[in-house]
Amino acid sequence: MEVILQVKLRSPNPIKHTANVFLNRFNIYFLLHLLSMIIFIIIYYFLCKRVIVLDKKHKKISHINLSKENIVEIIELLKSKYPDATCSLDFNSPFELGIAVMLSAQCTDERVNKTTPSIFKKYNKPKDFVDLDIKIIEDLIHPCGFYKTKAKNIKAYSKKIMDEYNGSLPMTMDELITLPGIGRKSANVIMLEAFNNPIGIAVDTHAKRISNRLGLSNNSDPSKIEQDLLQIIPKKYYKDVNHLLVWHGRNICIARGPKCTECPISKYCTYYLNS
Repeated sequence: MEVILQVKLRSPNPIKHTANVFLNRFNIYFLLHLLSMIIFIIIYYFLCKRVIVLDKKHKKISHINLSKENIVEIIELLKSKYPDATCSLDFNSPFELGIAVMLSAQCTDERVNKTTPSIFKKYNKPKDFVDLDIKIIEDLIHPCGFYKTKAKNIKAYSKKIMDEYNGSLPMTMDELITLPGIGRKSANVIMLEAFNNPIGIAVDTHAKRISNRLGLSNNSDPSKIEQDLLQIIPKKYYKDVNHLLVWHGRNICIARGPKCTECPISKYCTYYLNS
């Protein structure tokens, strides 16, 4: 008699099996999500750190605090660069200089020097211009531009010198700036070049540009820039500064495409350090 043993295998509980699979998949998804979050945080951290470093590296310098020693060194460096820096206008008398300065407004000194010799050869006294018809004056100074306004100022300038100063140019700043066509900048030039008595700094387009780029002044008004310069530049350097700023502005610190790599004072220049 054969005994057949039948073993009935028990199949797993389908509900319990499904729950285990779900839990295992959930754990895997959770771990993957957690890992991706960690990776994201790490990448974000280093990206932010990089941005901060770049921001610090390229942050604009608003102003360099220059000491009086730095200012003197700047002037001395410019003196070494331009040992022959002088006034570029040609004249033979204080009166002629006043006219030359007026003509140089919105005009190059080179053009003025080509125009004035033939004029001053024949007309070089206040009375000469007072007696001249204004149309003749306009024709004489026409190459210098704005000839109508300049001719009017020259005639009025000459008349006031004749009437109030006995034909001689006054020798004080306060009196000079009362003359037609003579503003503070022109008066500063006359005080320096005609009377060798600089009491200020003539802020022309070159002086303005360099002062702003160096951070010596944040103002745009020439009179305010001059006051800023007078506070930081020793008086004994007024004469030098008047010439040096003009020469440096014409040769290196030009308006467009300044030659910063050739500049002897670039290490003190806010503009250069930000470029």
